[in-house]
Amino acid sequence: MEQPLLSEKRSETEESERLRSYQYVGRTGSVIPTTSLAGAEVSIKEIRSATSFSGHYPPSIHAPFINSPEPLPNEEAILHQGPYTTDYGTYSNDFRRQLLDEVEIRELLIDHVGHRCCWGSRPARTWKIHAVEDCNVYVGTLETFLEERELVSETEPYHGGNIDGKDKGPELGLWDLDLRSQFPALYVPYKETRVKILRSETVEKCSGCAGRGDIACPTCNADQEPGFYKQNQMFRCPACYGRGLIAHRDGSDTICTNCDGKGKIPCATCGSRGLLQCKTCHGSGSLSTLKIAIIKWKTLSTRKVSVTSGAALVPDEIFHRAKGVQLCNTQASQCSPAFFADSFFLNQFSFDVIQDRPFIPPTARVICERHMISVVPVTRVTMSRHRQFFSFYIFGLSREVYLKDYYPARFCWGLCPCLEWLKT
Repeated sequence: MEQPLLSEKRSETEESERLRSYQYVGRTGSVIPTTSLAGAEVSIKEIRSATSFSGHYPPSIHAPFINSPEPLPNEEAILHQGPYTTDYGTYSNDFRRQLLDEVEIRELLIDHVGHRCCWGSRPARTWKIHAVEDCNVYVGTLETFLEERELVSETEPYHGGNIDGKDKGPELGLWDLDLRSQFPALYVPYKETRVKILRSETVEKCSGCAGRGDIACPTCNADQEPGFYKQNQMFRCPACYGRGLIAHRDGSDTICTNCDGKGKIPCATCGSRGLLQCKTCHGSGSLSTLKIAIIKWKTLSTRKVSVTSGAALVPDEIFHRAKGVQLCNTQASQCSPAFFADSFFLNQFSFDVIQDRPFIPPTARVICERHMISVVPVTRVTMSRHRQFFSFYIFGLSREVYLKDYYPARFCWGLCPCLEWLKT
């Protein structure tokens, strides 16, 4: 069980050292930051040189930031406001609590209601604030940035000319390709590129036509053995039924215009030539085969949310997009659970996030990982009037309002065409 830390008095130097440890990002894969490890820098040039290595990426590329990382758009840096106690036990984290007075609470709810069609503001203005409860939520993420390479073969008709084959040198391996010029920014959601494998081109006889460039007509040579065909085969004219004449009701006959009076017509498929051009090689009889490397950079994300019972009804995606305070931001070639000297809960929460690391395909290599833990301030407000109650949540540093299930002043009862009441 954790020991209370509220009674401890720390000097400003100790507090600033601990604050830096929470914000630490460096080259090393260790998750126990120390002063001796701080200050290690890595340049963008080192990152982009990663793909020139035939083996695993060097460990120095997993920390692309210089000095401390900037907070993400939905997070803020830790600001020292003193220790506090959470529902998980005493935790001396430098987190600024979300303190709201009655005026602010009502203003936030009135603004939220004002953006909903057919909602009245009277309960927000007049109902009594029955209870205000802190339900702060912890959000843990693990982002795995990887590069995946696959090899495919593409064929096209060969019409002669020089080929880039093995006679010009050894064929490059899939992971020997130098892609530094196309290496994307770290943690992009997805990027794909295609690269030709040098000296991998080969020319082979077309299997569809056995190198002849033509195939026997399936209409007039359907019964012939493979490799044999007959020319100038004629078919009975369907218009005159082979007579060459068209009979009329008055007993007269006229020459059939479909067969010019011959009674037979050539094959409609090949013109009685007996052969058709091979669609695979376009009549060339040869195919050029080239190996193409498909390279995909993508970020796989694992997210976990730890909520108290007071905020259990709020969907997790609400907290994922909320602005919170960053407690931990570590980056390494393979992240390990973060270490908090004064919180067993956060250590276990970080361990659970890391344990849910996504599956890495065998065709891929991990470039780097980023592990973050943030706390999202959440306040649950319960309002009452007589024996009626309803609750809503104020979450994030931007103080957004979440209210979905029940609000006493809805006038459309779900029949409004805009259906704004369905939105969060």
